[in-house]
Amino acid sequence: MTLSQWRSQWTGNYRADILSGLVVALALIPEAIAFSIIAGVDPKVGLYASFMIATITAFFGGRPGMISAATAATAVLMGTLVRSYGLDYLLAATVLAGVLQVIAGALNLGTVMRFVSKSVMTGFVNALAILIFMAQWPELNPANVPVVATYALVALGLAIIYLLPRFFRAIPSPLIAILVLSAVSMGLGLNDVHTVSDMGALPDQLPSLLIPNVPFTFETLQIILPYSVGVAVVGLLESLMTQNIVDEMTDTRSDRRQECFGQGIANFCTGFIGGMAGCAMIGQSVINVTSGGRTRLSTLTAGIALLIFCVVLGEWVGRIPMPALVAIMIMVSIGTFSWASLGQLRTMPMSSNVVMLATVAFVVATHNLAIGVLVGVLLSGIFFAGKIARMTEISSRYNEAHHLRTYYIKGQIFFATVEEFNRAFDFQEKLDRVVIDLTHAHIWDISSVSALDRAVGKFRMSGTDVKVVGMNHATETIIDKLSNGGQVAAGH
Repeated sequence: MTLSQWRSQWTGNYRADILSGLVVALALIPEAIAFSIIAGVDPKVGLYASFMIATITAFFGGRPGMISAATAATAVLMGTLVRSYGLDYLLAATVLAGVLQVIAGALNLGTVMRFVSKSVMTGFVNALAILIFMAQWPELNPANVPVVATYALVALGLAIIYLLPRFFRAIPSPLIAILVLSAVSMGLGLNDVHTVSDMGALPDQLPSLLIPNVPFTFETLQIILPYSVGVAVVGLLESLMTQNIVDEMTDTRSDRRQECFGQGIANFCTGFIGGMAGCAMIGQSVINVTSGGRTRLSTLTAGIALLIFCVVLGEWVGRIPMPALVAIMIMVSIGTFSWASLGQLRTMPMSSNVVMLATVAFVVATHNLAIGVLVGVLLSGIFFAGKIARMTEISSRYNEAHHLRTYYIKGQIFFATVEEFNRAFDFQEKLDRVVIDLTHAHIWDISSVSALDRAVGKFRMSGTDVKVVGMNHATETIIDKLSNGGQVAAGH
């Protein structure tokens, strides 16, 4: 990337980027506090992390306009470590996770996203939309909140968010919703309505540099490494998938490898200011994009504004009613969900629907993105292999004059087609010669090489001369390398 290209990722959209960054910063506060609670640490750990990760990824990330901060996906992985060993081990694990993500970037592991199908992506988006909506339930549960006031404020917030842009677009409607609902709540004295301060205490001082107080021993590495690997993998997976979504929303392309580096550098630095690991956030990224944020400036604004809101304006920010932020997150949930996918259930292939629904089901059931996406990718692979296997055709023709039978193989020969391949040959037939024609076939793996080797060997054991013809260069190469005892190699 040239200097002029990097500069263009900061300029040209100042007002919208700054305003959208302010909206994101306000929406980040209760979520960062909630994720800190999930991890079993003080709220400031999540807030400091969100500030640092957003700020660092603004400079080093691969996707302008994408928001990264402390997330539930990484927080749930850290809870056990904190309960067993304490906060300092979490910080050490965060630093190590950052190192692993930088290594992933150096190895260009971001390219694995090529194997995530559209059905898995749709399932991922829908599952996150459902989880975002479900996460608002504690603030909507009639057993926990004053129903009339809370629901009225949420309804007012949604009305402002959706209706105001029809008449006024100079300021993002979510930001106006926050200001209006705060004024209404304080003006009417709705003291029973939950506010941001009810989520937890906001820090009143800047983060300071520190080194995790853990022994620098191999035993410590054994303790933190499993958690660091989990955080690194889940963090990159969610970040790269969110990156794809923002790419589609903005009709632009971004750098996956650079995003791996950016996430790694951010987590590495976060551990040294007392913050927990994080990654890209689809909800906040959607808020940013829909509010007009496009460049790195919006991400930087979100990070710096978050710290200012907490440290300098904490008393005022703490009075923001939670229904205002709930309304914004409901908007995010509605906007994130792929409503078109519901109508496509009738027209899309059954295999695609199964993959999408399975991804949704496993992500929602486990609240673990990695498990859901892994299931989706696995099912996609199985269905794809099955489809390719069904395209394999094997036929034969007998030449009575020469007592010769020619087997014509067409399609891809691999582990999923080996059984059909083996059944195609009649080893009991009395023949002088057999020709196996691979002109329109491709041998892919050791299973298919072994099956071909077995067929040639069995024919030869019965006294039949065998010749394998029509192999392309790649097929010849793999057969010469893997053929058991050279049975096939000797016959072509």
